[in-house]
Amino acid sequence: MMKKRSISASKASLVLFLCQMISALDVPLDSKLLEELSQPPTITQQSPKDYIVDPRENIVIQCEAKGKPPPSFSWTRNGTHFDIDKDAQVTMKPNSGTLVVNIMNGGKAEAYEGVYQCTARNERGAAISNNIVIRPSRSPLWTKEKLEPNHVREGDSLVLHCRPPVGLPPPIIFWMDNAFQRLPQSERVSQGLNGDLYFSNVQPEDTREDYICYARFNHTQTIQQKQPISVKVFSTKPVTERQPILLTPTGSTSTKVELRGNVLLLECIAAGLPTPVIRWIKEGGELPANRTFFENFKKTLKITDVSEADSGNYKCIARNILGSAHHVISVTVKAAPYWITAPRNLVLSPGEDGTLICRANGNPKPNISWLANGVPISIAPEDPSRKVDGDTIIFSHVQERSSAVYQCNASNEYGYLLANAFVNVLAEPPRILTPANKLYQVIADSPALLDCAYFGSPKPEIEWFRGVKGSILRGSEYIFHDNGTLEIPVAQKDSTGTYTCVARNELGKIQNEVQLEVKDPTMIIKQPEYKVIQRYGQVSFECIIKHDTTLLPTIIWLKDNGELPDDERFLVGKDNLTIMNVTDKDDGTYTCIVNTTLDSVSASAVLTVVAAPPTPAIIYARPNPPFDLELTGQLERSVELSWIPGDENNSPITSFVIEYEDGLHEPGVWHYQTEVPGTQTTVQLKLSPYVNYSFRVIAVNEIGRSQPSEPSEQYLTKSANPDENPSNVQGIGSEPDNLVITWESLKGFQSNGPGLQYKVSWRQKDVDDEWTSVIVANVSKYIVSGTPTFVPYEIKVQALNDLGYAPEPSEVIGHSGEDLPMVAPGNVQVHVINSTLAKVHWDPVPLKTVRGHLQGYKVYYWKVQSLSRRSRRHVEKKILTFRGNKTFGMLPGLEPYSSYKLNVRVVNGKGEGPASPDKVFKTPEGVPSSPSFLKITNPTLDSLTLEWGLPTHPNGILTSYILKFQPINNTHELGPLVEIRIPANESSLILKNLNYSTRYKFYFNAQTSVGSGSQITEEAVTIMDEGAGKAMASRQVDIATQGWFIGLMCAVALLILILLIVCFIRRNKGGKYPVKEKEDAHADPEIQPMKEDDGTFGEYSDAEDHKPLKKGSRTPSDRTVKKEDSDDSLVDYGEGVNGQFNEDGSFIGQYSGKKEKEPAEGNESSEAPSPVNAMNSFV
Repeated sequence: MMKKRSISASKASLVLFLCQMISALDVPLDSKLLEELSQPPTITQQSPKDYIVDPRENIVIQCEAKGKPPPSFSWTRNGTHFDIDKDAQVTMKPNSGTLVVNIMNGGKAEAYEGVYQCTARNERGAAISNNIVIRPSRSPLWTKEKLEPNHVREGDSLVLHCRPPVGLPPPIIFWMDNAFQRLPQSERVSQGLNGDLYFSNVQPEDTREDYICYARFNHTQTIQQKQPISVKVFSTKPVTERQPILLTPTGSTSTKVELRGNVLLLECIAAGLPTPVIRWIKEGGELPANRTFFENFKKTLKITDVSEADSGNYKCIARNILGSAHHVISVTVKAAPYWITAPRNLVLSPGEDGTLICRANGNPKPNISWLANGVPISIAPEDPSRKVDGDTIIFSHVQERSSAVYQCNASNEYGYLLANAFVNVLAEPPRILTPANKLYQVIADSPALLDCAYFGSPKPEIEWFRGVKGSILRGSEYIFHDNGTLEIPVAQKDSTGTYTCVARNELGKIQNEVQLEVKDPTMIIKQPEYKVIQRYGQVSFECIIKHDTTLLPTIIWLKDNGELPDDERFLVGKDNLTIMNVTDKDDGTYTCIVNTTLDSVSASAVLTVVAAPPTPAIIYARPNPPFDLELTGQLERSVELSWIPGDENNSPITSFVIEYEDGLHEPGVWHYQTEVPGTQTTVQLKLSPYVNYSFRVIAVNEIGRSQPSEPSEQYLTKSANPDENPSNVQGIGSEPDNLVITWESLKGFQSNGPGLQYKVSWRQKDVDDEWTSVIVANVSKYIVSGTPTFVPYEIKVQALNDLGYAPEPSEVIGHSGEDLPMVAPGNVQVHVINSTLAKVHWDPVPLKTVRGHLQGYKVYYWKVQSLSRRSRRHVEKKILTFRGNKTFGMLPGLEPYSSYKLNVRVVNGKGEGPASPDKVFKTPEGVPSSPSFLKITNPTLDSLTLEWGLPTHPNGILTSYILKFQPINNTHELGPLVEIRIPANESSLILKNLNYSTRYKFYFNAQTSVGSGSQITEEAVTIMDEGAGKAMASRQVDIATQGWFIGLMCAVALLILILLIVCFIRRNKGGKYPVKEKEDAHADPEIQPMKEDDGTFGEYSDAEDHKPLKKGSRTPSDRTVKKEDSDDSLVDYGEGVNGQFNEDGSFIGQYSGKKEKEPAEGNESSEAPSPVNAMNSFV
């Protein structure tokens, strides 16, 4: 318990001493002070611990140090003193400890191999460098060997051994052919970490005679070549597929030791056909995120910056369709020593206490040892103020002789750390480094900072007083800084005066006075105002100021942020600017800047020059392009662009458009950057990394845009990590065992640097699985193979370039490829609603068996046979699709009295699943369709014979036929309706006891037990008398629609028209004489004769009203009249209808159809009418 208490006490005192040490380390960087203070040596530069040198060049072993007085240098070699004066090939640089071994003048680098250590020493101590191991690089030649050709059967595995010569450092291995082209590598063929070339299975195209292994030795810049290896692949059919076996490492387990902070590389290469796919897992844990990478087609697992937490068992699994193989690598992470707390220099005053702490960690835990001035502390001269307690040295009541340089060495079997830290004991009275009576001037209401830089050992205490003998300053209106500075946050006029700084320690006291003056701020009490002036006029801008009387202000006038033109027209007065004889070029912004030694204020106004009346017509045009573009203030992400506007051509410039060209990614293409007001001629532009910018400026006024300016100089921004990641990331499988990850690639300037790539990461969702990542080139798609069917994946795509990664991307959810559904819907039920409609039900399939996105269900149904005919026909399947997770649907359009079958299938994005068992259902009877035909034959005076055909669709069992008929008289009136029921097995019927020469209309339909179907109608006429013989029953139509009748009526109308025209002319002439006499006397010039060629009338024109008549109709040779050729056709008039033609030639006569025993019209007859019957309609 006593021991524990003493340790705790030492720990507490250690914290106290550390605080004292930190406060003691503040030595101002004052050159005069530093020249006066003594300081032990400090190593500032040294060569690396493991120093491999080029044997063809001079060896330079660096050792630089500083101290007061300047240190001297000495070296040891392999633990003994190295006398450089005795070796003519070795020199030491002046005022330095750096050694130069002259190899180029006859020295041999091998002779200087060894362990070197530098010591820098002055009167206050000695600092030492690390042990520097000097080794010349080696690049030996390949040993000669006879290589036999490799004869390999197709599909077998193969390993081509490289076995490069042992070099220093080890060479870089790569495989090429005779043409110095790298051999292509893939999942099947790849190079191992040992340099061997592995074939998981050989193919005929692997046959070649120039497999060459190269070893590149970087230090000597040499490349060694192995003898070419020949491979001949012979084929055997069939090629035998094989399950995976591991080519490297061998066995089922192996071990690997790696050091903390290094890169861990684990490798598994497998043979097999098809080519195996490698997968890595960590047993009992997860692969570290953001530090895990897969290389060499996933055959190499790479973990960067390893720590002890990465120890464990890593399993690689090689798998193909025939099986799998695995190997477990037990990884142990050891650690060379690394600092937890490195010792720091300690400046103490005599009698003070302090500590040096040296804490390091490692695996195994490092051993801590101390040296004093380069000598183990156990044999160093004793110092009563010093006590070593493990990793801590405690100093108590130090004296000046206690100054020394201490070395802490932390070492284990994997390396060592060496740190120098001096203890410098100084006894210095206070010194104030700020000049005496220094004057500080500030503007009222701004902060005032009064310096009191000091140094002393022990560290002095600082106090401030107002005046020479004033009271000590305290309170919230003052801030006291650790470096001695007094801050007055808001200085007022009454803060003006003398301030005294006092520094004291146990060795003395010193004071210093400084002066503070608080000035009134400078103000512009009358600012320049906006002016509009006519050309050739005079304008003046005022800038009246108020300032502190002790400050001397200077007033500067600027035009458009530049100097005023060197022109005698510009007159600068005490408080104004006058411009004489104003021209268009004087347009712009004028700024008054007032400067004093303490502050600066400014104000601006715009001058617009307009034309002086009267003036000739002003020509307005687009502005001339800007010129003299200049880039200033170039930063990584911004630059300032300035320009001079071109002539505005009488229309003020309203804005400037800035465009840029990226000469690196899109040369020749200009993009919009920004737009600024027309009064602005500089702009701060935001830039993107890794873009070779050129800018141009376009001026805009009300007339339009100017031509672009000449491009500015180019400015290439530095590269940086990408700022953004690809967008529209999706994961959709194209096959059941893959996941296709796609994204929209970044555009050129979005890459922010060279070497744009993408880190594609994925892991199965809702499964405790590590992210799998792969780095791909600048593409937009990556296919993950060997995935389970249709499972969700978390996906992210991160951009990276040669400088690093973009921000962490967001995750999206995708799915691996779909496969056809596994099961059919069950419990399919059909409910027949009526003879043409049914409803089908089914149970949904389990979602896990869908194996894809459920799109819906498809119902296949087809008619097996009609129950009324018992005959099969061609099966035409119908399909109805029901979207989503619906479990029922309606089947419309069924045929009555039929047998149907149906099945149901589930549908996903891949296709349809298996069909459910066929379900049979029957539709009930319905009403039949109309009989297929109805013929009326064998007319007699009182009888007709009816024949008919079965309905096309009986839709059930026919029970009977229904015949209805009634007579039609000459006025189309219907007589009494007679109904007859006819057995279903009949197909003809003779109707007797009918009236002779009478038209009858018949209605005929079939019946089932459900009801009557649609009917078919016909009309027929019994013959007129027995002398008519066997005249066929006529199915007449309205003769007014027949061609021959239309032609006849047109001819009659034309004749009447001619007569009317002649009569009309004779009456207008005032005479009444026969037509014959008129024709014999003279031909009326106003009556044109009928043209013989087409039988039409010419035009007739009345001399008084000049109203032309329409041309006559044309009568074709077949005696028919086309309605579109005549406006006077009788087609529009039915028989027995009276009509009038007016005096313009329209029909004025009256016709009456007269006949005896006229039959009723056959409205539905399609037979041509008899001319004889048609003529019976007229007298």
